[in-house]
Amino acid sequence: MAELATQSPVQLMALQLLLWHSALWTGQEAVPLSPASALPIPRSFLLKSLEQVRKIQAEGTELLEALVSEEGCLSQLHSGLVLYQSLLQALAGISAEVSPALDMLQLDVTNFAITIWQQMEDLGVAPEVKPIQGTMPAFTSAFQRRAGGVLVISNLQNFLELAYRVLRYLTKP
Repeated sequence: MAELATQSPVQLMALQLLLWHSALWTGQEAVPLSPASALPIPRSFLLKSLEQVRKIQAEGTELLEALVSEEGCLSQLHSGLVLYQSLLQALAGISAEVSPALDMLQLDVTNFAITIWQQMEDLGVAPEVKPIQGTMPAFTSAFQRRAGGVLVISNLQNFLELAYRVLRYLTKP
């Protein structure tokens, strides 16, 4: 276990992906391909197996709910919003025609980040130190600001679509 702690985040991610792939590949091979109705399988065995499958499914659902906890989702959502606050600030001066829309978008993202932070505080899961904005990219030309704007806004849209799906999932009973 100590060896894992000394690995770089990229190496740990690669190892994690390899393990997931191995687990999924093995799982695909384990799926029965055809019904085995011709085999004389005792009914008691089948009933016990069904009970075990239900138990494992329930445990998997419980684990999934723990992994997609409200607190963890809110923390990741807040971190993403803080990142996009920085990126949107870097786009200041992109052009006079889009400046009002950019200002409104920055305000909305900031307000959303504040709302998420306040909810984390209410739940008692907010870190003691509020995250600060990271280093902003420097767009030195009008072209870089426009191209950066397209990338930032596009990625922000994708982030918000994912955030919307996660928040909808959390609202389900």
